[in-house]
Amino acid sequence: MTDAVTTVADFRVLHGRVVDAVEHAVHGKRPVVELVVAALFSGGHVLLEDVPGTGKTTLARAVAAALGGTSRRIQFTPDLLPADVTGTSVLDPATGEVRFRPGPVFSHVLLADEINRAAAKTQSAMLEVMAERTVTADGTTHTVPDPFLVVATQNPVDLDGTYRLPEAQLDRFLLRVSLGYPDLEHELAVLRPGSSAGDVASVPVVTSPDEVARFVRDLRAVHVADPLLRYVRALGEATREDARTRLGASTRALRALVGAGQVQAAAQGRHYVVPSDVQRVAHAVLEHRLVLTREALLEGTTAADVVAAAVEAVEVPRPAAV
Repeated sequence: MTDAVTTVADFRVLHGRVVDAVEHAVHGKRPVVELVVAALFSGGHVLLEDVPGTGKTTLARAVAAALGGTSRRIQFTPDLLPADVTGTSVLDPATGEVRFRPGPVFSHVLLADEINRAAAKTQSAMLEVMAERTVTADGTTHTVPDPFLVVATQNPVDLDGTYRLPEAQLDRFLLRVSLGYPDLEHELAVLRPGSSAGDVASVPVVTSPDEVARFVRDLRAVHVADPLLRYVRALGEATREDARTRLGASTRALRALVGAGQVQAAAQGRHYVVPSDVQRVAHAVLEHRLVLTREALLEGTTAADVVAAAVEAVEVPRPAAV
């Protein structure tokens, strides 16, 4: 138990340092920054969905800067090919041998900008690497760096020339978040001349890829009691049984919910997960994985409504049980 307590105490300090570092460039969005950092330490990926100019790219680059690892950016376009993302085999003229030339995915943080502008074939090239952390080319499997975080962005308003992300790919994202516009105080601070907002160069390096990878492994030991697991499963079942959904939360989604809950608990200094940890991330983890019926969409129902109803309906385990 001492080891678990020490790990959690160390992580709480590191988590605060990473969030503070990212806030050098992203002002007034601490809850969103905390969710993205939670995804990093959960070993998951993030989909940033918002209108242009809200800081999506800045947030991704700031997380990479605080991590101190390698980062690459891909501008997704309709003519982008799978090999442009994962890499390709090329002939080495010096030796006459065919060797693999790694693509941009071979980095610690990959910014997939406007991911929904690429054709389905290119988007599908991301499935293996996001789920397995490997790229298979010509029968050979290549492993990407550890940790590996994909931060993808998309604009939900400008849909001209875009392709809808398939459910299989959406399910690979641990969570989906939106930054939105800052409040009055923070927007004035951003507008003030000399502000560090958007200045990724101002973000200090506060950790390392090796340290992040270690915590990703160690935080899996954060205790999750059986009643809490049943609570998570009941939340998923509630989304599946809701008459407004065609597709509810998958088993992968519920595993993501547990993992994100473990990071939330550790960030609060606890070595065990409580229902509020799960509830805090439920919307970000579940909403983008739900598919609503046509009737529900016509009535104006949103995935947020379904998740909120599930959280409201499912009985919370008593403290003694978790």
